[in-house]
Amino acid sequence: MTQGPATVGGYDPAMQANAAGAEPLAWHSPLEAPFQIAGFAWFHEEKLYRSLPRAPRHALREAVDHLADHTAGGQIRFRTDSNKLSIKVELKAPEHMAHMPSTGHSGFDVYLGPPGALVYCNTTKFWSTTGSYEVPLFDLPGASVERDVTLFFPLYNGVRSVFLGLAPGAKVRAPAPFASAKPVVIYGTSITQGGCASRPGMAWTNILSRRLHREIVNLGFSGNGKGDPELARLMAEIRAPACYVLDYESNCTEPGRLEETFPAFIRILRKAHPDVPILALSRAPTIAERFDPAVRETRLRRLAFQRETVESLRADGDEKIFFEPGSGFLGEDFHETTVDAVHPNDLGFLRMADAIEPLLRGVLAHEPPA
Repeated sequence: MTQGPATVGGYDPAMQANAAGAEPLAWHSPLEAPFQIAGFAWFHEEKLYRSLPRAPRHALREAVDHLADHTAGGQIRFRTDSNKLSIKVELKAPEHMAHMPSTGHSGFDVYLGPPGALVYCNTTKFWSTTGSYEVPLFDLPGASVERDVTLFFPLYNGVRSVFLGLAPGAKVRAPAPFASAKPVVIYGTSITQGGCASRPGMAWTNILSRRLHREIVNLGFSGNGKGDPELARLMAEIRAPACYVLDYESNCTEPGRLEETFPAFIRILRKAHPDVPILALSRAPTIAERFDPAVRETRLRRLAFQRETVESLRADGDEKIFFEPGSGFLGEDFHETTVDAVHPNDLGFLRMADAIEPLLRGVLAHEPPA
């Protein structure tokens, strides 16, 4: 599908969707070895592109169950000497969002390079009116050489199937292992999920996955990171976590919700994993604070509650729980770092990653030994 001359794409081909290539390709399922799927904690049991188990032992609210089909944080990793890569995707459904591009909510992007030094290559550009697409991602000149390839899954849609097209006869090998087999597990809100990054690789959790060369399990549930005890129990079931990060304050809009759930959530995690570090983050300021002092007062009150809770636990002997206020995550000019006065743009996500990276490195120094 191309655009006619009366549209922007008709005048600028760079604004059109990527057209499927005509050259023959060998199609592969990333469900099969030696491809590696990362970021889905229950994938090895269910082989589903889903952030939570399909039939968990702990009942989920309908909204959380629906959002668990969204594939934020998922990765496909492999090594190949193919100089071509295309992708075929069947989405759960066509998606349309008022303030997030289709490249972010329903697209894949691809990075090339060795562990810890991935470089962005390309993003799927497609018409969001369709529930499926086939898109070339690279066709590199020169002789074939082996490359590490990482693809990031869509942030705000589900994926029914995905296939990768490589040059016929190309070799595929397993990727280099992560720096640790223990995943970082992050629980939060739409901002954790990745709203509203322009493409999947720009979500702050994915930025940190690349920088730390770590698997990150993204349990961000848009509008529904409410501290449900069922989520804490599911997180406690994840095998050998490196650490937990809790960043769900902004979805606790009901009075008393944070005060009720925050200590209980920590207790559930700590009972199951007494030695796993926990990092709690308070929310970043929003533009509304510039115009309504009550909004700022509420944020500061909740910040103080979380800090006091963590300090109390540390005083009682828990030396592996940490707190960091989100007040400075977005910088002094935080009003320039969102798309809608709340959700970060790519600049906002980059600043969040810059601020959280040293915190997470410090917390990971306390992870349990292998």
